[in-house]
Amino acid sequence: MLKGILEKLFKADQKAAQPEVQTISQADVEALIDAKLKEHAETIQTKESDSNQKGTANQDDDKLTAKQVDYALSLIAKLNGEYVLAIDQSQLTLKDLNRLIGYNRYKNKGILVNLVKKGVLKK
Repeated sequence: MLKGILEKLFKADQKAAQPEVQTISQADVEALIDAKLKEHAETIQTKESDSNQKGTANQDDDKLTAKQVDYALSLIAKLNGEYVLAIDQSQLTLKDLNRLIGYNRYKNKGILVNLVKKGVLKK
């Protein structure tokens, strides 16, 4: 009985030691590479189109409400007359409001310089 078990183990080891080797032709390799490249190009293209759609949507969504515009104008008025609004108040964005709030809180002149560069404020 023990001899039968040992024979089965050794025979199984001999069969496992000789794995089948599959050869892949050059045409198959090139076809796989072409398919992967096309798939990659499609993924990049869809990501770019998604980001473009999000970018245009973000620009439309950034407009301020009437209360936010009033608040932004009051923050500009607190600048002691050094700076005035250079664009129409309807063109103010949420990012501009956040920058004005940041200046009001931290008194960082760099924030005002960035708003002047963007064309929101002028001296």
